[in-house]
Amino acid sequence: MKLAFEYGHGTMEAVLPDNTDIFIPGETVKDPDYIPEGKLKEAYLESLAHPIGMPVLSEVAHKGSKVAFVVPDRVKGGEQPTSHRKLSIRYILEELYAAGVEKKDILFIISNGLHPRSKEADAKAIFGEELFSQFWHTGQIISHDSEDQEHMVNLGTTRRGDPVYMNKYVFQSDIPILIGHVQGNPYGGYSGGYKHSATGITNWQSIASHHVPSIMHRKDFTPVNGGSLMRTKFDEISMYMEEKMGHPFFCCDAVLDTNSRQIAVFSGYAKEMMPESWKVADKRTYVHWAEKKYDVLVFGMPQKFHYGDGMGTNPIMMMQALSAQVLRFKRVMSDNCVIICSSLCNGFFHDELWPYLREMYEMFQHDYMNTLPDMNRYGEYFATNEEYIRKYRFTNAFHPFHGFSMISCGHIAEMNTSAIYIVGAQEPGYARGMGLKTRTCFEEALEDAKKKYVGENPNVLALPMTFKKAAVHLCMKNPQDDCMDAYGHCHPCMG
Repeated sequence: MKLAFEYGHGTMEAVLPDNTDIFIPGETVKDPDYIPEGKLKEAYLESLAHPIGMPVLSEVAHKGSKVAFVVPDRVKGGEQPTSHRKLSIRYILEELYAAGVEKKDILFIISNGLHPRSKEADAKAIFGEELFSQFWHTGQIISHDSEDQEHMVNLGTTRRGDPVYMNKYVFQSDIPILIGHVQGNPYGGYSGGYKHSATGITNWQSIASHHVPSIMHRKDFTPVNGGSLMRTKFDEISMYMEEKMGHPFFCCDAVLDTNSRQIAVFSGYAKEMMPESWKVADKRTYVHWAEKKYDVLVFGMPQKFHYGDGMGTNPIMMMQALSAQVLRFKRVMSDNCVIICSSLCNGFFHDELWPYLREMYEMFQHDYMNTLPDMNRYGEYFATNEEYIRKYRFTNAFHPFHGFSMISCGHIAEMNTSAIYIVGAQEPGYARGMGLKTRTCFEEALEDAKKKYVGENPNVLALPMTFKKAAVHLCMKNPQDDCMDAYGHCHPCMG
């Protein structure tokens, strides 16, 4: 069969065996029904009227209340007129105003964590023209700055000893509101809930307690699930924030489908709300479909996706993207599985967005750096580099420590595959420098894999649109055949 896979700004064709299976999110297995546009307002008002585990906002809000909305950056969730961000904020504002809260006492904080601080155009896309025009020009939409020491507060450590730093605007607010998206994430199960606060409004020291090899290379991390130590740390850090604030976050999370439409809306106290939202999200995210394990996964990388332009050409970001798919598909991968992926791999690092990754890549080529975890000891060196910090604060670059969560994730692909082939690389040395094999085309890579790793009749799974659609976590049709369930429980046969 002939299929097309993402490659640069276009596609690359592959001729694959006729018995190749194909999986496309939202198409091969339909998503649960989304809420019709005409019923969205009703769904939001119903959720806000019956928050789980805490009182309605109108009971705690009053004139003089300081409100801080914590809103995800553009990496998460849709930007259509009916997006969760836009609608949830609109209906929450109506309730706050009705309770006497004044516009001047409302602040929106884009929770970018170590991601680039949002530009004006980003804020307009996130909030929509109406909200943007109401709050941007009065300075009431800001982007979290984890290096602004005057507006970060050190709360101490959790009982486990993890440092907790928090955005001071959120800490000092009377009503902190988290707007979250319950979508499958390779880092700890689901976005939204306590993951949002534990990563979006803190700093690199706090994030270094969980986005590191000692946590991400544990057996409980792969495949992706909601029961890993990383997920536990998210909960502990965010609940510690609540303890120090003296009140909980008010959460409004939406379970989203492949096209970022709302399947369900949940509001309330995250500790009690998350388990309920996850039950609904599981039906869309953990898809029990595969009837056999696959020896070869085939997909393609566009140049621009998820974290930004150049993700599919920057060698370190490429490794993170490859590993994210291993995290999502490990349940259906055979023990000797091989990945074949198209990538332009042309040396475009996008230095303005990731000013430190070229230096990291070069360091990885020298001085006894045999695997990516060998780089981890340089985390603090990069994280405190003043020029890289200035670029994060003032030129919309990623924070330098973000690169270390990328390399921690990037090693997972090597841990769980026999080989990874990059096909179509214009500068193949960059791929080889990350330990990847390079071939001209899909067919050539598959023939080589047959000879060396998977035999003459491998089970092949083609994954078109892998980085263009909101991903799922693929599972075996019979849950008993999975190595781990959605909550980190291993089956007895797996020991």
